[in-house]
Order: sequence, then structure tokens, then C-alpha cells
Amino acid sequence: MEFIIVTGLSGAGKSGAVNALEDIDYYCIDNMPPKLMPKLLELSATTHKYEKIAVVMDIRGGDIFTDMFDVIDELEKSGYKYRILFLDADNNTIIRRYKQTRRKHPLVSNGYTMDSVTVAIAEERRILEQIRQKANYIIDTSMLSPAQLKRKVQDIFSESKHDSLLVSCMSFGFKYGLPSDADLVFDVRCLPNPYYVPELKHKTGLEQEIIDYVMNSEDSEKLKEKLISLLDFLMPLYHKEGKSQIVVAIGCTGGMHRSVVICEIIKNHFENIGYNTIITHRDMIRSSNQ
Repeated sequence: MEFIIVTGLSGAGKSGAVNALEDIDYYCIDNMPPKLMPKLLELSATTHKYEKIAVVMDIRGGDIFTDMFDVIDELEKSGYKYRILFLDADNNTIIRRYKQTRRKHPLVSNGYTMDSVTVAIAEERRILEQIRQKANYIIDTSMLSPAQLKRKVQDIFSESKHDSLLVSCMSFGFKYGLPSDADLVFDVRCLPNPYYVPELKHKTGLEQEIIDYVMNSEDSEKLKEKLISLLDFLMPLYHKEGKSQIVVAIGCTGGMHRSVVICEIIKNHFENIGYNTIITHRDMIRSSNQ
């Protein structure tokens, strides 16, 4: 039986994640009291009615949310297998989303001001830190569209393998900020930059002309070899330590050319040697539209 706990910050995109899971045939329950979870799993194991279950538990549950930590310990002692998906976003993004929807943060009891939301977000982060540390997968949705979030969730959980390490490759642009969910960050701004070639400027790293330009140098080939060699060494060590996902972030200036090329190379390498892999080009579209 597949069992996923979806949690994270209010406004970080849990509803979108649940919608994505429903589309790949998970039976989803929103805002479930944690103490009911063992009973649900016991019933499912007995009846075999639901083979894929996802439950959303978050701060909306108030005081009963803190029962989650005891329940998770109980699940582990009972031998139930589960995975935790944690949705995160930066404070400015969450505040903007609340402003757009005009909804009240669960921890804001009276009034609605940006200051009170800021305080509420800080308190929610404090409460959730313990569960964030236990999460198998963390997705920062700050710069993801709903479609990108859906694709990322489905890439992780579609035909996923419990015992394999998921290598999540992400290209990004430094000018848009570092990805907060990255485990490893590599800067490839030292490679040849197609941006300064007029006929290549508006193409992306998915196109052969850009791939040829970026990789047509001895330094590019050496960087690729050394980077892959380092990652080949690291991945088994992370897997041995119990990590379920490693996010490898490759950055260039705008996230459109060099980082995309190297990111695709890394993804293809790990896919070819049998790892479960996904790829996200975080800033490629926004850079190409400028």
C-alpha cells in the first residue's frame, strides 16, 4: 500500500499537490485528524479497498495537529510504511498568495494585516520544523506555476520506487535567487555563454545549437566529467544515510542556456544508470520571455 502524508506551510500549495495525486489515482483526505490515521491504514490493509492513499495534515487542525508527531512514531513501531511530502515557499510568496485570495492565515485569530501574517508564518515554520526534518520530499513552490507543481508531484509519485533514491535535477538563474530546496548547488557561469551570440540569445539549452555551443570546449567537457564523477560518488552515500531525494541545482545567470544544458546531461546520466530521476527548468521560460 502506498501512503503519503502531505503537509507544509499554509499557502505553499498543498491543494495543488493533492489535486495532482488524485489525478494519478490516490485516494486523498484533506485536514484529517492525525489520531485517525492508524485506523485508516488498518482498515485499508484489511479490506484492500485503497492501495494508494494521501492525507493532508497541517496547522488548520489546531492543537490536534501536534498529535501528528506521536502518531508517526506509532506508525513506525507498527511497521507501516509512509512517505512525507512537505510543501514550502518563501515568506513573500505566501504573503502575496494570501493577499490575492483574501483568506486568513490559520494562526491569525483577529484582524488581517501583513504584520500579523508575517508573525503567523514564522510561528508556523517553528511548529512545522520537526516534521520538515522528517520529510522524504520537500518542494519549494515559490517559483513554480500550478502546472509545474503538478508535474513535479506526479513525477515523484508516479510509479515511484520505495527503495530508490530520487535524483531531482533543477536548472535555475542566479539572478532570480537560489532554490531553497536544493541539496547541492553548482555554478556553471564559467562555461561559454550563448547569450552574447545574437543568433543564439533567444534559444534555450534544450536546443542543439545551444548544446553544441556550450559543450564545444575542453573546459566544458572536463567540468561535466568531474561533476558527474563527484555526484556518482555522493549518491550512494546519501542513499546509505536514508535520503529519499537529492535535489541537484545547476545555476547560470538567467537559467536559460548553460544550466539547462548541464542539468539535462546530469539527468540523462543518472537515468541511464538506473536512478529514478526528474528534471525542472525553473527559470528557462521566464528568461526566454524577456
